[in-house]
Amino acid sequence: MTLANSNDEVLVGQVRNRYGRIAAGEISGCGCGVGAGCEAEVAQGIGYGADELAELPDEANLGLGCGAPIGFLAPQPGETVLDLGSGAGIDAFLAARKVGAAGHVIGVDMTPEMLDKARAGATRMGFAQVEFRAGRLEALPVDDASVDAVTSNCVINLVPDKPAVFREIARVLKPGGRLVVSDIVLERSLPPALAADLLGYVGCISGAEQRARYFADLTAAGLGDIEVLRDVDYLETMLATMPEEVEALLARTGTTLAEVQGTVRSVTYRARPGKAPAKSEGGSPEIAACCGTDCCGGTR
Repeated sequence: MTLANSNDEVLVGQVRNRYGRIAAGEISGCGCGVGAGCEAEVAQGIGYGADELAELPDEANLGLGCGAPIGFLAPQPGETVLDLGSGAGIDAFLAARKVGAAGHVIGVDMTPEMLDKARAGATRMGFAQVEFRAGRLEALPVDDASVDAVTSNCVINLVPDKPAVFREIARVLKPGGRLVVSDIVLERSLPPALAADLLGYVGCISGAEQRARYFADLTAAGLGDIEVLRDVDYLETMLATMPEEVEALLARTGTTLAEVQGTVRSVTYRARPGKAPAKSEGGSPEIAACCGTDCCGGTR
């Protein structure tokens, strides 16, 4: 039995416990929950600029993302931005700088320790326009049609019921709003031992969906006009910053790198409510893909 077929609430509890320990400083969180002492290196490796990181509290960056979605989201002054799985607040704080005092940023997270850390950071930064709410992504504590833009960074893969998350995003977005997410998707099935690995799940790999299903679920929720903005090999990124952690994961599950080469992808994509993409001949949504080295990191 793979983790995807295990009791969902058990998985949610494991994720909450793991990220609570990261927030409390008991373990390090580099690379979406695995690694040690590499937060700044990981953040810059996935797209954050050194200058923008320098403007934030060190504790806001726990090395937990797989992309840098705020630059693509481009929040505008006065907008309301919702950050799903806001963690210690890194993306919420970057968005707050963009929306300004007239805007509003809402972070939602289910982990009390993360919420405490993020709220302390907001106070330290003087961000009165930022608030952090306790909640699950499958049942957001946010009003209908109340936000201009939604973002999330390497969190939706951790939720067992991803279609519910997409439906909630569609519910809270205003007409004409937008979604920019960085997340993990799979090009094909993982080897069984890796798919069943709990640390692989909390590390954002074993709970990821295959790309076609992920975007089909997004479309079914009423979120279309999907455009992939960045698409890179997630394991290659991890190998560049924390090779020992990747080697441990592969050794623990009896998996070779060759078996999963190119399988685990970090994608950043944009979507909008109420716009269904064109269908391909096979009936699946056609997703606009990025091209060239600037948006895909040179990896296709």
